Amino acid sequence: MMDLILEAWVSGNIERARASWILGGGRPWHPGEKLKLLFAGYNGTRNMGSDVRVDEMLRQIRHILGADRVDFSVMSQNFEFSKGYFDGTTQVHLPDIFPSFLANEVPRHHGVVACEGSMFKSKFANALTTMMIGSLGIAAAQNKLSVGYGAEAGHMDPLVAKMCARYCKNSLVITRNEESRTLLRELGVPTELGTDTAWTFEPKPAEYGQSVLREVGWDGRTPVLVVCPINPFEWPVRASVAKYALHSLTGAYKDSHYRTVYFHNSGPAADRAYQHYWNSIANAVDAFRKRRSVFVIMVATERLDARPARRIAERLGGVPVLTSDQYNMYELVSILRTCHMMASSRYHGIVTSMPALVPSAGITMDERIRNIMRERGHQDLLMTVDDPDLEHKLLAALETLATDAERIADGIARTVVKNLKVMARMGVYFEEEVRRRYPEFPTRREEWSWEDYLPPTSASLRQLVASYS
Repeated sequence: MMDLILEAWVSGNIERARASWILGGGRPWHPGEKLKLLFAGYNGTRNMGSDVRVDEMLRQIRHILGADRVDFSVMSQNFEFSKGYFDGTTQVHLPDIFPSFLANEVPRHHGVVACEGSMFKSKFANALTTMMIGSLGIAAAQNKLSVGYGAEAGHMDPLVAKMCARYCKNSLVITRNEESRTLLRELGVPTELGTDTAWTFEPKPAEYGQSVLREVGWDGRTPVLVVCPINPFEWPVRASVAKYALHSLTGAYKDSHYRTVYFHNSGPAADRAYQHYWNSIANAVDAFRKRRSVFVIMVATERLDARPARRIAERLGGVPVLTSDQYNMYELVSILRTCHMMASSRYHGIVTSMPALVPSAGITMDERIRNIMRERGHQDLLMTVDDPDLEHKLLAALETLATDAERIADGIARTVVKNLKVMARMGVYFEEEVRRRYPEFPTRREEWSWEDYLPPTSASLRQLVASYS
């Protein structure tokens, strides 16, 4: 019921924003002003993937439009968790109950860039998708820039899908795969094909990651296997006032409480599926390390992932657990890139390790990891979280990582370079959309190479491009 209230509330706000604009309200951009853009996303929760991709969006778009011509703001749910992130960008607080915030904040800007990767899907939370639609919809209703950047679309509950079709038809959504683009086009939403934006992220040097691994027991020689688990069965998160009231009064639903009125999926079936998942990973990793000399670490790239990471670590006799609570995104990605092989249920665990050519296998709960593995040509390294034979398939995949690393690294390198070029093309689409909405905005008119549409990149990425273009 609370999800329905949020959806109706946001829909009403969009309609009011449209009426206000027709009657002369709102704040249009005028030549000579800096272009004020609000980046709407799921930041400030120590979700490494969300933060990394938004950081690179900000760098790329600032580079394309000109730092002296723009004024960026980004949403954060907790300023302490996003402290030191998003250089040169104002952070604004996104409350858990967000409709009034959107109604007040979006009109203060000349446009919105929606940042969340899982932008249009009910798999994780209808509330999150509603927030994305609300951000884009209010901007579009006031004839402002309204762009979803690096988005994915999946199954949406009927009312959310109707909202998307109604309120995003005047936005531009640049998707990170063809499947998402097809789904949105069926809803009448304008799209272009893009990718994720984490490819250009530059973490702390490798020496930092190596020093952390040594601190937790690595000898500097043994290959490091990093495992990035999740609890795939605690989604979706749904809003419930009734559960919140009972939780506040009696402590009920403690184990499934996310925050304020939001609660994870729970129940005996979810518990059984979760136990099979982490047991299978633990058993496969244990069997693998008995066959081969490896140093195993668990990495939680999202704060919630610390729970499954610690369960598996305990089952393995107490292997190190490194979490996004302990390490910021620059540190965590450095650690991931120092490892020699990876098994991950986190999409951005895989993506951020790929520029260092770390061989990786994916255990997926949705289409994101499936898409990247197919793109790499590594379907043999893909499993699903609910596979009855997960343990044996993961053990086989780990063996492949150990014995066929060169072939895997070659596929990874080609995929990284391909996606860098697609990310540059996204920048072209964005520049063209700015021109369409604001013809007098001083975008660049001279010819640029594709590399010039990327933010400044590291020497290692440039070398990869030189070797694989």
